[in-house]
Amino acid sequence: MEVEDYLGRSRLYRRLRSGPHGQLVELYAARLVEERLVRQGTWRCLNVVGGLLSWIAGRRYKLADLDEQVVERYLRYRGGRQSIQPGDRAALRRWLSVLREDGAIAPVVPPPLTPHDQIFKEFDAYLLSERGLAPKSIVRHLPVIRRFLHEVCSGGADDLCKISQGDVTGYIERHAQDWSPETGKAMCSSLRAFLRYLHHRRLNPRALADCVPSIRRWKLATLPTYLSAAQVRKALDGCDRETVMGRRDHAILLLLARLGLRADEVATLTLDDIDWRASEILVRAKGRQRARMPIPPDVGAAIVAYLRNGRPKSSCRRLFVRTLAPHVGFASGCAITQIAKTALDRAGIEGCAHRGAHVFRHSLATELLRSGATLSEIGQLLRHKSHDTTRIYAKVDINALRTLSLPWPGGVQ
Repeated sequence: MEVEDYLGRSRLYRRLRSGPHGQLVELYAARLVEERLVRQGTWRCLNVVGGLLSWIAGRRYKLADLDEQVVERYLRYRGGRQSIQPGDRAALRRWLSVLREDGAIAPVVPPPLTPHDQIFKEFDAYLLSERGLAPKSIVRHLPVIRRFLHEVCSGGADDLCKISQGDVTGYIERHAQDWSPETGKAMCSSLRAFLRYLHHRRLNPRALADCVPSIRRWKLATLPTYLSAAQVRKALDGCDRETVMGRRDHAILLLLARLGLRADEVATLTLDDIDWRASEILVRAKGRQRARMPIPPDVGAAIVAYLRNGRPKSSCRRLFVRTLAPHVGFASGCAITQIAKTALDRAGIEGCAHRGAHVFRHSLATELLRSGATLSEIGQLLRHKSHDTTRIYAKVDINALRTLSLPWPGGVQ
């Protein structure tokens, strides 16, 4: 293994290991081996930690005094003498983590909750336990509620009872046109949830959720953005399958284009979700649903190519992991969206209103409809709960819509 070979020959590592904190340095080196950093990254991590240990010794700090504030002071000192590399902070965070696991320094002390933070914490618990929302859905409410409280309830929990109908309607009038109509509707939805919570917990005597107006947005008013079959093929062919990253991205794009998976669904796939004997994959869909889907031959071949010749060795059970150490799964579907956007940019595909993972889902549905699939079949493949969600694709079948048009005067249709 490259990292272990480097540590065996490194004079820097031997010097640190023979110092007063040698046992902790060995634990740190074991973490670097576990996360499979490359040789240059390993040297950089040891160099930064070695500099920190020399700095605290020169200022008569004790190792037990180390925390995030001391590390920031060291980084300011180091930055005055040499450039700070992007991985330096991560190297020191990793060092603090090793020290805390060993009990050499005190655990992280969370900052005291502000009055608004306390409100958010209780609102989170309500949405999770009583409304059954997933954590990702809860997080989407918080920016709206934070801004709302900052404007109309700056005094904290004691002022929640003073929120009036005028406060609510005034806030919506000020911000309804800040973004798109869809975002305005989401803002109103978050406010209704929060105001119901206040009334349910008797924190406000008025049922203010009823006074939140609706943002007008006509259903089915727009066409879904989609790519042609040739454009999808061009995006797929743009992946350099001679590289590790190219094989990974090609497998991800095939899952988006052939199965219509969402970005979060791809990011959360695990090695245990694939049943190779049955040629099926388990998908964790929206609304905590689980669906088993067949694996097309080209998708299966791309995943096998990635697993055999692309996926780094890692204890993480996620199917797709980062190519750079630490080799762990993606934090969210945003990484999948960025991979899709990069593929479109690389292929030179322009003119898409939405440039991300979801455009491949729309493209699959559009292509299936033009190939003769029914809306019911498309909705089943895309795992839609409502037929209304699938109905939007009926508008892209122009040839079928022509048969519904009324004749003009003179017999022209």
